[in-house]
Amino acid sequence: MQQQLLEMQQQLDELRAERNEEEKKREQMESRLAEVEEGDTDEERVKEVAAETYDEKKGTEIDVGGAVRFQYVLEDYNDSSKENNGIFEMDTVRLNFDGTVGDVILSAEWRWYQYMNVIHHAWVGYDFSDALQGQVGVNQVPFGVTPYNSHSFFFSSNYYLGLEDDYDFGTKLIYDEGPLNIQGAFYWNDELGSGDSYLGFDGGDFPDFLNDRYSYDIVGVRDSSEGTFATPSSFAFDSNVFNGRVAYTFGHGDGNSTEIGLSGQYGDVTDDVSSTIGDQHAVAAHLVGNYGPWNLQLQATEYEYDMDNGMERMAVGAYDFFDTIASEATSYTANVAYSLPVNWGPVSNLTFYNDYSLVTDKSASLEDTWMNVSGVAVTSGGLYTYIDFILAENQPFIGGSMDSATQSGTNARFNINFGYYF
Repeated sequence: MQQQLLEMQQQLDELRAERNEEEKKREQMESRLAEVEEGDTDEERVKEVAAETYDEKKGTEIDVGGAVRFQYVLEDYNDSSKENNGIFEMDTVRLNFDGTVGDVILSAEWRWYQYMNVIHHAWVGYDFSDALQGQVGVNQVPFGVTPYNSHSFFFSSNYYLGLEDDYDFGTKLIYDEGPLNIQGAFYWNDELGSGDSYLGFDGGDFPDFLNDRYSYDIVGVRDSSEGTFATPSSFAFDSNVFNGRVAYTFGHGDGNSTEIGLSGQYGDVTDDVSSTIGDQHAVAAHLVGNYGPWNLQLQATEYEYDMDNGMERMAVGAYDFFDTIASEATSYTANVAYSLPVNWGPVSNLTFYNDYSLVTDKSASLEDTWMNVSGVAVTSGGLYTYIDFILAENQPFIGGSMDSATQSGTNARFNINFGYYF
């Protein structure tokens, strides 16, 4: 009984302290308002009061936003699509949470697709200084051109290799001072956790299986007897991966600039009981140029999964299906865009682009993958629309796979993705 009384007294003291703190803040706010209302202050003081009040409010505010996206799809490699002159379908509903509580930053995003629910990212951070920020959680892997090595809705072919807009679970430091941007990160595992922790979720609601994820990751070693899209019989996962990215921006005046950068990653590959079964590495060199309305992105990338059993094909998972990639390959991307401000009713900007990807020198004698996306992005208030025409060979989502040993021929897809962002 004595112990319970002490605990109740402690809780009462804490409530009194919170009440006193709120009362103090209220009195400070009333004092500021009184200064303004009495006219004893000048315009600059009014602005200072407004700014201080705004900063205090933002300091403990989490903004909630999101998007609703749907799309029209016409595929020349899909008989049903051609007979129906294409289809309209829901793409994504998402919710975003961004802000700070005290000095701690929060950023998280949840997404609904027709076939899965996923956490896109979820991290907490802290600004050690104006130039240095730390993040812990599911965050974007710093590699190559960031945040996107593409302008279109379909990203580049690197995305389907897990080398663009990839999210894993780890810690990251970002140093951004003047023209220099340095990022270093360590990822314990992919965004769903190590193999022995989430395989047990199979059949549940969230996640349904290890291919329920937004960004591509390896999930298995592909045996020669397995099909391209089969559930892997031997699991394999990213583990203890180190990432480093250094970029320097040269200014040319009048808003023109050129960024050049180098990226690298190295880590283990483990099985479903966390035993090491190989290692991995990837390197990239990139350039990003902004010249008036023009934007140029160039990147060369090499990667390898060096498996102890000598396997040359890896199973990957994302978007609720499995696919297969070479365990080793080289890729090149070249993207260009032109931004044109307009005043056509609600339409305020058009961004024309052409993004090209090539994945070559694949292991297991697999054929090259290439993809070319020509399109325009239309900005009209909260509505952002991608209109894409894609030509590709051996490209996922364009009637092919990276895992092709023959020249399958060119496929075409016309895609309009409508997204309302709030």
